[in-house]
Amino acid sequence: MYEEIPNIKIIDEKVKYKFIDSPLVEVTDIEYVPYYYNLGLKYSTNRCFLRKEVLDKLLEARNLLPEGYDFKILDGYRSIELQEELYYYYYDKIIEEFNLDNLSKKDKELFINQYVALPKKDNIYAPAHTTGGAVDLVLTYKGKDLDFGVKFDEFTDRTQTNYYEINDISDEIKNNRRMLYNVMTKVGFTNLPSECWHFDYGDKNWAILKKDNILYKGQF
Repeated sequence: MYEEIPNIKIIDEKVKYKFIDSPLVEVTDIEYVPYYYNLGLKYSTNRCFLRKEVLDKLLEARNLLPEGYDFKILDGYRSIELQEELYYYYYDKIIEEFNLDNLSKKDKELFINQYVALPKKDNIYAPAHTTGGAVDLVLTYKGKDLDFGVKFDEFTDRTQTNYYEINDISDEIKNNRRMLYNVMTKVGFTNLPSECWHFDYGDKNWAILKKDNILYKGQF
């Protein structure tokens, strides 16, 4: 049995950095569905890139999956142009979903940043996907998507990784999330607590949770 998913929060704090020289490499051996390209977003692409170490870790995690199970990637590296496009594509939707109209602009941005990072060109505090250190993925079994209780880029409380631990609704969904979480964290990834599909290695989110150096600059 896979261990339950803990309740973790990322506190935005100062972090150390020791950037390494690491190439972005194309993912070719794992199924990739170009979600944003299929939405028709201007700056999207139908190819998936990750930092070399991130892909190596991902292949290591893949080997931990039981027979018949596999990964399906939905997003990897993003250009800063795509990050900005996504931020404003989802801005109003998140405000409406979470009833944020009465918040100040700053508080709205802080809330939205949990789901879509602010598109700022800052090497140290770069949006995770612009570093090539973040990957969005789900699990499949014999080619069929497993039920995670939400759709990709759905903005509800159910996207929180441990939602089904706190709200004991579905053992199937709970176990699917546990499997993904456990194999990814076992090889060194961290999870973005607000999104069950989002995992980090070497970026700011990872460095905060691991209390380690940021490894990757934003690729601007």
